[in-house]
Amino acid sequence: MGRMPEKIGREEFREFYQREKVEDKMTLKDLKPGQSAVVKKLSGEGAVKRRIMDMGLTKGAELFVRKVAPLGDPLELTVRGYELSVRKADAEMIEVELKN
Repeated sequence: MGRMPEKIGREEFREFYQREKVEDKMTLKDLKPGQSAVVKKLSGEGAVKRRIMDMGLTKGAELFVRKVAPLGDPLELTVRGYELSVRKADAEMIEVELKN
């Protein structure tokens, strides 16, 4: 987290907090081959979110990034014991936490 200035007003604090909050989020798109993670949150709406969930990418699901295509699209994952390819646009909607 960045360093907060000593004396700031309420509005400045809100802006600082929101900026730091956004920077802390890691999405599936940010992972590199060989990294493991756990799904924390799904964003998106309606049919897109439903399709992601139907593929097995639900909150708490563990995943492993096997490969990333040369141009970054798609990503090949191992989720729940099977291999899955996910588009970069869909990967941006999946918030993850690195697994140790």
